[in-house]
Amino acid sequence: MAGKNNALQKPVTLSPDLEAVVGKGPMTRAQVTSKVWEYIKAHNLQDSKDKRMINPDAKLGAVIGNSQISMFKMTAAVSKHLS
Repeated sequence: MAGKNNALQKPVTLSPDLEAVVGKGPMTRAQVTSKVWEYIKAHNLQDSKDKRMINPDAKLGAVIGNSQISMFKMTAAVSKHLS
């Protein structure tokens, strides 16, 4: 698979809203995901009863919406901010 372009390893451009959360792009999708999780943990945004649910603050809400979201849906929401 060495010749194949791995989508996770290809640097992507980030929207300004996403850059406000994870820092300046371009970065790989894997880096974006990792940095979004760093942000969530640093700001204590995981639901205390169900860690799979994220409660976005204003900054993260600009990227994934302001209502509680599951970590699975969050990845799709973040993807809309990559190009």
